[in-house]
Amino acid sequence: MSAIFEVDHLGKAFGGLTVTNDVSLSMAPGDRVALIGPNGAGKTTFVNLVAGNLRPDSGAVRLGGETVTKVDAIGRVRRGLVRSFQVTRLFQDMTPAEHVGLAVLQRSGRSGQMFGNFLAMHDVMAEASDLLATLGLGDLMHRKVSEIAYGQQRLLEIAVAMALKPKVLLLDEPAAGVPQSDTGRIEQALADLPGDLAVLMIEHDMDLVFRFAKRVVVLAAGTIIFDGSPADVTKDARVREAYLGSYANAGHAA
Repeated sequence: MSAIFEVDHLGKAFGGLTVTNDVSLSMAPGDRVALIGPNGAGKTTFVNLVAGNLRPDSGAVRLGGETVTKVDAIGRVRRGLVRSFQVTRLFQDMTPAEHVGLAVLQRSGRSGQMFGNFLAMHDVMAEASDLLATLGLGDLMHRKVSEIAYGQQRLLEIAVAMALKPKVLLLDEPAAGVPQSDTGRIEQALADLPGDLAVLMIEHDMDLVFRFAKRVVVLAAGTIIFDGSPADVTKDARVREAYLGSYANAGHAA
């Protein structure tokens, strides 16, 4: 299957410090890839480069065969490359319905209507309602974000991302800050993502990584040191030394 997303020899330095060092990877539709590595490995910088929030010093980013290296973040979203963030960026006084409704308007080229009463637009609200119900947020769609639990806010971020109809979804620690009792909801949401959607997830929870990923990419000091199956990652000596350590020794790989 041809790649929907490609990164080719990507490089980025800040001053004399190289934070992304000749990184290349590709994803096909339906791929489930986890990007892991120690703090300071360059994971967030890599995602910022891919999403268009930073410009690389070298290399290329391609989406569906089109080179988008010089396309800004909004342009990449319009082409189907959508990301979530490690820290929630929701508006506390807005409702889930409003968040998803705005995303639907943006995707459909109707951003100018967001200042009107878009909550009365039947097609927009029908799509928002269906999407929120799928993620278990249907009963909360008209509550303020400040009134719903943090785990539900993370689910809302996934709903907003899905309303943009991505072809490639970048998830930056979707379970970060979520109580252990609520992580099952996040996992179920990930399991229910469309089968043809390519997903790249940054995550530190290794149990979640091994349940989610079909492929694991390990980044250390800005360089990919492993790209392969979850079953093999814990056997790799470089990965054990750079990151997994006691987890690998415990034999938790699924």
